[in-house]
Amino acid sequence: MRMIKGLWRWRRNPLRRRTDVAEAYAALVAAVLIVLAAPATGWAAGSLAHGALERTAQEQRAERHVVTATVTKVLPQPPIDSDPETASARDAHRRVLAGWTGPDGSRHQGTLGAHPGADAGETFRIWTDDQGRLRSRPLDSATTTTHAVLAGIGAGAATAGLVDGVRRLVVWRLVRRRYAQWDIAWARAGQDWGRADADS
Repeated sequence: MRMIKGLWRWRRNPLRRRTDVAEAYAALVAAVLIVLAAPATGWAAGSLAHGALERTAQEQRAERHVVTATVTKVLPQPPIDSDPETASARDAHRRVLAGWTGPDGSRHQGTLGAHPGADAGETFRIWTDDQGRLRSRPLDSATTTTHAVLAGIGAGAATAGLVDGVRRLVVWRLVRRRYAQWDIAWARAGQDWGRADADS
């Protein structure tokens, strides 16, 4: 509303300059673009990201499989870490040597992270590809939606920032032109402007 009032103020003002009107119109155009283009860009980017992430999630679900791993040996814990951040991550998992059979029937063995109370002979689930190689869990719907929403918000904010940046650049150029016009007007007035006998 302030931008519209600013534009209306210059409508019939005898002191208005062309740069004042241009500055008011730049603010109005920027406001309209921020209100309309930024959400549209965010929605489009979020939709595209969601589609791409859903396709990736479907591919991952088709290529990855849950298999059961059996703990063969519990590995010794590393020395106690005095850093609370890394110590909490270390305490959340226990390193074990485990074996599993891949979906193709191949047998595998490797070092895995298990829950802290894991013991020899215990089983737990892991994700593998078709050949039994370890893979991370496929993306789920909540993760894809969250990433898509964040992408949309980021794109909308970037669009609003770009529009405001262009508006600021336009205003900066207009202010420079205004100062140049003032310099020319002062030069025309001459050094004796304001003196009582300047008109004689």
